[in-house]
Amino acid sequence: MNFTPNRISVLVARKLPPAATAVALILFCACEFEAKTLLRSCEDGNASDCNVLGQKYYEGDHVLRDRPRAAGLFGDACDGDVAESCFRLARMHQDIEGVTPDTSLMVDLLQKACDGGEMRGCTSLGILYEDTTIVSRDMERAASLFQRACDGGDAAGCSNLGDLFYSGDGVAQDRPRAAELYQEGCEGEAMDGCTKLGNLYAEGLGVDRDLNRAAQLYEQACDGDDWAGCSALAAMLATGSGVDQDFDRASELYRRACNRRYAEACYGLGVLYESGTGVSRQPARAASLFQRACDLGYDAGCESISGDENE
Repeated sequence: MNFTPNRISVLVARKLPPAATAVALILFCACEFEAKTLLRSCEDGNASDCNVLGQKYYEGDHVLRDRPRAAGLFGDACDGDVAESCFRLARMHQDIEGVTPDTSLMVDLLQKACDGGEMRGCTSLGILYEDTTIVSRDMERAASLFQRACDGGDAAGCSNLGDLFYSGDGVAQDRPRAAELYQEGCEGEAMDGCTKLGNLYAEGLGVDRDLNRAAQLYEQACDGDDWAGCSALAAMLATGSGVDQDFDRASELYRRACNRRYAEACYGLGVLYESGTGVSRQPARAASLFQRACDLGYDAGCESISGDENE
């Protein structure tokens, strides 16, 4: 849908003073011109510009959001060997956004993205080989893909490979190596890597036990919106392990992570309300939180509900 300058001026003039309206018109026309320029370039065979325009339609960036059109543009760009577009189109199939889902095509797109140097494609494909029914489980293949992604600079690939070295699934178990990989992931802003490295320091697995360091890593992860990190830090604050005891902050972090559907945090907050530790005792609130944890798949929440019913 294209706005003419006259129509856009009517829309903005009601809310903006004249000077601001003029600026808005200039910016709008510039963005509309950019989109038209990208479209012409894309139609002339410039695959990179198809990718840029696809992102604009996907995000609604100064054009009306149009996910099916974005998918078509990503497909054109992928056919032109733009690996990023192959990855983006694969994710649209995975998330069922603007496309008719096709799992076989999704796998092919991720492989093409990976082979084209889009390391997120390697990581995503590794995850499929690790833990889905879309392809046959192949942990050695998953490990190879995670290694390739990590070597190519994808922090999530490092963190996922760390999981395999931690568990010994698909590779020989090596907890110190897992710690190194989690560190790489954390430094690359894969926040789950920070949390998992914090877990190793908290337990003394593959590294010397260091609760202070664990708390720092959980803090870093939580600041990056990794809800497992928030929950782990809340548990340390509630018990005073490695940090000064702080019930107010513990309950705040539990609540923050629970609101983002992290089940263990809902359970942890429920425990505080059940016992009245650092908060007013509220058995009904605790029961509600245990139920939420249970609904989100946390077994301890279900067991707490069952225990209350049996009393």
